[in-house]
Amino acid sequence: MATYMIFIREGEIVDHEAMEAYRSGNRGAGASASAMTPLVVYGDLETLEGDAADGVVVLQFPDRDSARAWYYSPDYQERAKLRQKAAPYRCLMVEGL
Repeated sequence: MATYMIFIREGEIVDHEAMEAYRSGNRGAGASASAMTPLVVYGDLETLEGDAADGVVVLQFPDRDSARAWYYSPDYQERAKLRQKAAPYRCLMVEGL
């Protein structure tokens, strides 16, 4: 069943160097990301309910195991530290229909 990883940036970027290092590392994500399909990457955002987000990323994976393998891979966990240093985020994983 398709699984989606949703990243919500909940505040301004406070460390631009860390964010740039994170983004440049994602451009060469390698084999661990081969099953991932980016669906939304900081597109135009309109808040209809609740607190506004500063940005949203939605990634699609074929299944929960693929999503977990990507997220918990040593490569991504190392890059995630840069993202977490750069700005406040929430990350959710949800199965589709």
